[in-house]
Amino acid sequence: MMRCAVTGGAGFIGSHLVDALVRRGDEVVVIDSLRSGFVANLREHLDTGRIRFLRNDLLEEGWQESFSGLDRVYHLAADPDVRQSAVTPASQVRQNIVATCRVLEAMRTSGVPEIIFTSTSTVYGDASVIPTPEDYTPMKPISVYGATKLACEALICSYCHSFPIRAWVYRFANIIGQRSTHGVIWDFIRKLRDDGKSLEILGDGKQSKSYLEVGACVEAMLFAADHSGEAFNVFNIGSEDWVDVTTIADLVVQEMGLPDVKYRFTGGERGWIGDVPRMQLSVARMRSLGWKPTIGSRESVRLAVSSMLR
Repeated sequence: MMRCAVTGGAGFIGSHLVDALVRRGDEVVVIDSLRSGFVANLREHLDTGRIRFLRNDLLEEGWQESFSGLDRVYHLAADPDVRQSAVTPASQVRQNIVATCRVLEAMRTSGVPEIIFTSTSTVYGDASVIPTPEDYTPMKPISVYGATKLACEALICSYCHSFPIRAWVYRFANIIGQRSTHGVIWDFIRKLRDDGKSLEILGDGKQSKSYLEVGACVEAMLFAADHSGEAFNVFNIGSEDWVDVTTIADLVVQEMGLPDVKYRFTGGERGWIGDVPRMQLSVARMRSLGWKPTIGSRESVRLAVSSMLR
């Protein structure tokens, strides 16, 4: 059993991680401002007393004392909206970079030895090598969101080399599934519920990316932490194929049982400022540990749509 904290644990990926940690028998404290998370995602564990929940913003005070005696921090709290980062970049700098610095400082002063941090494929920018490996250079993020995550990685690396802290940094492909509250699938479902005859698709619909169902993602996170132990570990997590946006629209329409939906494309290869139109991560480093994705992008999308429609 480990004693751990999950920042952002009431959110999409965070709540699924909490589910897995509880199943493992870990002692879990969840820290979440509920800006984008929901208590309902944790209700089962709160009702049974299996977790402790703190409603706190990492930019404020009052949560640091909960780090005392912890074995590990899972730092998932962040502002993940790539599109919005082009509108209000200062918010992402505070919620991502400054908050991460505060987490690291709380770890340092409390003597917490391990951190797992969720990063993103957007740190690579428009990569010329696809599938993109972890040692790809130069890393030139094209969104403020990607830049803040890369800055967080650098901060964590510096703490690992300056203090007795080990880290696992996970660069995610598009993680999808039940409890998701943003992204292309959520957007399509929302639009089609408003108008079942017409669907606006941002860009040209040819954007092709890797998708992975959230349960497989959480499994990979825990597997890598159990099977690697450098001072600073970096792993891509994703599927080994990709699917384009128009195919995702087709899958959503099929799952919703809607006939004769007309697609309207806004045009251009990017759906929005900061959109990376081609993304697939190499998971060779994860494979070297003994993990491989058991589900591809298309099936991940189908499972995600089904679960999000329930």
